[in-house]
Amino acid sequence: MTLPAVLDLAQALIACPSVTPEDGGALESIRARLLPLGFCCEAIDRNATRNLWARRGTKVPLFCFAGHVDVVPPGPLDAWTSPPFVPTLRDGFLYGRGAADMKASLAAMLVAAENFIQSNPVHPGSIAFLLTSDEEGDARDGTLAVVETLKARGETIDYCVVGEPTAVARVGDTIKNGRRGSLSGRLKVKGAQCHIAYPEKGKNPIHALAPALTELVMTRWDEGNAYFSPTTWQVSNLHAGVGANNVIPAFVDVLFNFRFSPASAPECLQARFTEILEKYALDYELDWTLGAQPFLTRQGELAEAAREAIRETTGLIPGFSTTGGTSDARFIAEICPQLLEIGPVNATSHQIDECVAIDALPTLTRIHERILERMLGNNPGEPNTQEAVSKIESGG
Repeated sequence: MTLPAVLDLAQALIACPSVTPEDGGALESIRARLLPLGFCCEAIDRNATRNLWARRGTKVPLFCFAGHVDVVPPGPLDAWTSPPFVPTLRDGFLYGRGAADMKASLAAMLVAAENFIQSNPVHPGSIAFLLTSDEEGDARDGTLAVVETLKARGETIDYCVVGEPTAVARVGDTIKNGRRGSLSGRLKVKGAQCHIAYPEKGKNPIHALAPALTELVMTRWDEGNAYFSPTTWQVSNLHAGVGANNVIPAFVDVLFNFRFSPASAPECLQARFTEILEKYALDYELDWTLGAQPFLTRQGELAEAAREAIRETTGLIPGFSTTGGTSDARFIAEICPQLLEIGPVNATSHQIDECVAIDALPTLTRIHERILERMLGNNPGEPNTQEAVSKIESGG
């Protein structure tokens, strides 16, 4: 019965037009499923963002499923083969905005919890869901708001699985056990505007910037480490001029971003960046935005449970990865020492005709259910259950 249940729920969630920061009714739909299971559901909303914190039980360890119901805009509707908010089954795939990122995951996590609770109505520890409608946007009023509320109350999470699409070719082939940090900047290099035929009367800021820009591109910021690839620096936008081809611009604006490993602290990157600018005596303004610190979950109870759950369900031995962009896991990591991201194939996220393989839905559901069984189950011989409870309750 898993496929009909998870497929129906995934379709219902896709049908919710939940473009950030709207939830399109998705959170209420999930809340209605959680209440009969014994979850205490709390709305932790901020500004235009709706957030749901739902918890079943009060004991440790606390295992949390986390994710987002919001999606990116669908883009031109006439480019879609079927309407983006009309879930459509076609050629073995479920199509719709959010199918991969990440409504299929939400459906799988919820059905997994339902199945687990039916088999284990009284189980060690507690189960929670942390859901938001502000992950694809600025992410300032979503998961961050919930984490800040929990921190203020002295609440922590022991284990968390986030449903981001992490698989490369097949569900279960890749687990994200960390993410790089994100440090963005806006650089304004000043010059002096003049007629392009009389460059001696002005100063071209693009020409002044060019040597520094070359050095920044060529700089090796660090070597990474065993878990993270080396830090990268990329220009995302460069703009100058008034739109005419006979005017030297007064300034040039550069937007850039570091994706950095723990091998480099953001303060060190900022200092090295500034040193290069000063080397070329540029007249500039510089503003920084730290979007995320890097985090990493090393091998432990949760990683072992996830690896074994995937092996038992799919026959695959998953790889662990820290590549890719940022996710809301960066906020949860502040109150959760063991955190993984597990989800469907990421091939069509944010694209026209976004989709997920139908047969991935019961597979993902079973993976999540097996993780719950290994972490909180009552079955004799299941690893970690009493050991994890004892370690947490004793402060170990």
